[in-house]
Amino acid sequence: MPSTFYSGPGWEASSTPTLPRKVHIESNADTSILWPLGGSWDTLTNGEHPVLAFGLKANRNRCITGVVISYNSATEIAMLDVADKKIVKNYVVNIAGYTQAGTANAWQDLVTPGDPVFVDDDPAVAAAGAGVTLSFSPTNGGGANNPLAGYVFWCQDEYEDTAIGGPNTTQGLDQPAEIETTEVLTLCVMLVNDCGPVI
Repeated sequence: MPSTFYSGPGWEASSTPTLPRKVHIESNADTSILWPLGGSWDTLTNGEHPVLAFGLKANRNRCITGVVISYNSATEIAMLDVADKKIVKNYVVNIAGYTQAGTANAWQDLVTPGDPVFVDDDPAVAAAGAGVTLSFSPTNGGGANNPLAGYVFWCQDEYEDTAIGGPNTTQGLDQPAEIETTEVLTLCVMLVNDCGPVI
């Protein structure tokens, strides 16, 4: 299980597009406009690249999402890339639904390209690992809509050339090992700068 947000040189799975925007956050996790982070389970550090929602949680079904490029703790300013169709590698917990907050009752047992992925602040996602902010569930355990983060896509290293100048084939995506069990997967996600349908 992860113990920190996704970091290292492999987080960028596409070189473009890039649309950086500075976001000032507050140390108080309850009033932060960049979430989920802070509190007892996650702290943002420069060099780590979580996919987060931007906006007040009260407006969560209208929050846009993006990936953190950098963070300056002295100024509490995060550089958030909100480019549409950027592909990033990140942790995704395979939870697809809840009976109540913190209790999953549905799981994504087969992951395929094009599956929607959401920023999810449910306690069950936090319990899956300190670096996990994404799930397959469109709502959290309280029934609140989760903002759409993007769609599962192939990573660059999941393409193989059959020969020089020949066609590409794709390898399989990271998959859960057990049916109906909460697991953290490492997947590439094609981000969207739209929260999805506003309900």
